[in-house]
Amino acid sequence: MKKIVLSGMRPTGPLHIGHLFGALKNWEKLQNKGYECYYMIADYHALSTEYSNSKNIKNYVEEIAIDFISSGLDPEKSTIFIQSLVPEHIELHLIFSMITPVPYLERNPVYKEQVEEIKDKDLHTYGFLGYPVLQAADILIYKANSVPIGIDQLPHLELTREIARRFNYLYGETFPEPEAILTETPKIPGIDGRKMSKSYNNAIYLKDSPEIIKEKVSKMFTDPKRIYRKDPGHPETCPVFLYHKIFNSVKIKEIESDCKNAIIGCTDCKKMLGEKIVEYLEDIRKKRKELEKNKKGLLEKLKYGSEKARKIAQKTILEVKEKTGILYGK
Repeated sequence: MKKIVLSGMRPTGPLHIGHLFGALKNWEKLQNKGYECYYMIADYHALSTEYSNSKNIKNYVEEIAIDFISSGLDPEKSTIFIQSLVPEHIELHLIFSMITPVPYLERNPVYKEQVEEIKDKDLHTYGFLGYPVLQAADILIYKANSVPIGIDQLPHLELTREIARRFNYLYGETFPEPEAILTETPKIPGIDGRKMSKSYNNAIYLKDSPEIIKEKVSKMFTDPKRIYRKDPGHPETCPVFLYHKIFNSVKIKEIESDCKNAIIGCTDCKKMLGEKIVEYLEDIRKKRKELEKNKKGLLEKLKYGSEKARKIAQKTILEVKEKTGILYGK
């Protein structure tokens, strides 16, 4: 049997190159290795932080779907769907919430961290505390064996495993305990050197035009120790050099040497990088334009994927209701 993979993204803004290398490229590899892949646009999860500003979620769903497909995810090979079009996620979430101890949620390090860090939103809500339970439902409704994640997301997956274990103990063997597919992803800083994030206004988006990309790259932070053009550079501490490793790997030794020997300056280095990023994203940009011209066809793809996902989810929820004793008329 094929191994089942589930992953998803929240539609809270356009996707950037950090998403491309942190998730989408890995998802495409799994799809092409023959896994049974479910890739979700998690609009209910978006409400956990955007409940007071939800008017943009619908537009972001379209944007993310376009980014998914233009980046290499194939609706014929993977099931690409919208979370809210599969209401069984919510049913299973409710059932799981009945058996999940509150301390499981309160000890979640990501919950504690975000409540501390995000000061412009009130995250002291039932939905935000309980979002890992919904996440568990997202994964287990398809009986996923594997979840591609970064190491920082392991606590979330462990909670899913605990919920599966608890349900199986109470009602009989039903769900697998999904394993992590730990993905090696390059760390791509934002143009200001901080973590790339739309909230920091420091991201290069997949939808950006060549002109915008070049302008953003021209503003990137470089080697702080290199004051003058004639000074030797220190590429190992320069964010621009990190980008060259990803987008210009063929010439990386040459760039490193030229920087250390002051043969090229930071301005030239950034100009070269901007051109390489534009070149790298050219195919994605072309596919995006095609998809943007046919929003009706895009919606049909999402509805098709959601209907396909729902058929699997309905089988699972039927089994869950039977085992919990709340299935009537059978």
